[in-house]
Amino acid sequence: MNPPILDLDLTKQPPHSPRERIDGFAIASRTVDKCRASIAGKLGAYHYDCPLDNLLFSFKGINGAQFKTAVQAAKTYENIGVWLQANGTKKTPAEIKAWSDEVEAGSPMKNPEKRAFFIGECKKLGLEPEKSTTFDWLEADDLASFKSNAV
Repeated sequence: MNPPILDLDLTKQPPHSPRERIDGFAIASRTVDKCRASIAGKLGAYHYDCPLDNLLFSFKGINGAQFKTAVQAAKTYENIGVWLQANGTKKTPAEIKAWSDEVEAGSPMKNPEKRAFFIGECKKLGLEPEKSTTFDWLEADDLASFKSNAV
């Protein structure tokens, strides 16, 4: 199965979960959605080429402009996976899995400079900061943002 890239209007719905992987890469589906929405002028409150996206870019040794060019040329999410495998720093499947698993398990609670912010954001969303990951927070924030917009 090779689904086409969705042109999401991020003023009306959230991007993919950061957990959804393309060719093993965490964050990639969400980054594609934000990139496409930024090109279309439908990014809403989201940001493309943000610190989260840059985790992926840094791991692969690419930048936001390179990724944007690939996204503009791609028809499917699988095309992006092929591009990620072929560009930037070469990574083995084991390295990709280890990195993706680590990023998915990560939490700002481990960073003294971000801890207070994260605690505040988690409390707003009813999450337990000590047990929540960055991805838990992003998914809860997406849900809360669009639930409050629903009529």
